[in-house]
This record gives sequence, C-alpha cells and structure tokens, in this order.
Amino acid sequence: MEAGPGSHTIALLEAERAQLIAMTAAARTLTLAAKPRLASPAEVAAADPATGTGTGGGGGSGSGGGGIVYVTSTPPDPHTAQSTAYAMLASFGFSPQTYFGCLLDLWNRESGWSYDAENASGAYGIPQALPGSKMASAGPDWQTNPATQIRWGLGYIKQLYGNPCGAWAFEEANGYY
Repeated sequence: MEAGPGSHTIALLEAERAQLIAMTAAARTLTLAAKPRLASPAEVAAADPATGTGTGGGGGSGSGGGGIVYVTSTPPDPHTAQSTAYAMLASFGFSPQTYFGCLLDLWNRESGWSYDAENASGAYGIPQALPGSKMASAGPDWQTNPATQIRWGLGYIKQLYGNPCGAWAFEEANGYY
C-alpha cells in the first residue's frame, strides 16, 4: 500500500496532526481562575457538608461553596485503631471522607492513637478521657480495647462539639478538647 498525496493514510495523518495542533493550542490558553486552598477545621465544621448547611455544598469529596476545597481523606491501613475509627464515623453521622482528617489530627496529638496512653492528670486511652473510667459506659473492656475507646470518644465529640472538626478546632484554640 502506497502513502502518496491524496491517499487515505495521508488524509488520516493530516486529520490527526490538525487535532493535535488544536489540543496543544487549547492547553496553552488555560488559566487558573483561583488557587485552591484547604479549608480550616473551623470552616469545615461551620460548613458541615454532611447536612448540606453552611457554605459547603457537597459530601466532602469535591469543592464546596465559598472557594473552599474539601480534601477527601483516604482510609487508613487496615487492622489499626485508625481504621476502626474510620469505619465507625458513619455510625455517628459523620462522613468518614470529610471528618477523618480532623479526628486523625486530634487523636494523634492527644494520645498518638495508643489505647494505653495516660497523662499526668489521669486522662486515659485514645480519646484521653478524664477520668478514663468514663469510658466504661461504652464497654467493660475500656482499658484495653481501642474500639470501645473510639466508640466512647466519638460519642463524646458528637455531644460536645458536633463533629470531629469542631473538636479539632477547639483543641487548636485551647490546647485540649
């Protein structure tokens, strides 16, 4: 088969070339309208995208209103206290993708996710309950079971702060939650 002027092969190559030129020109004309920024924990808590109130407008996996970009949290490694918490968030009405990042930061600071963490004041466990025995309301194995501690901690957060980002914002402002 010969690829001379006017042949079908040359026509296809010319069409592909024209398409590549058009795509290159289009790519060079793109401009960034605004630089995305991460929402602060307080902005996430105020927007509360899980309920559709505030300035957020999505379920935490896209961009919300007001120029805030909600970054989706990825699930942690399986068989860890973090994965247990990630799996429990939805049962407390919290979108794991939206709120896990705040919970991760909060309990990283409080206990390093150690079920037997104890500080000088007597706060105990992953959520640093004071006194630790408060967590007995979530189960008799509260001293050794991360899941029991996490269940209690998420209930505490929901009751006092509304969601993990509210608790994290309070922690950031006050040094405790």
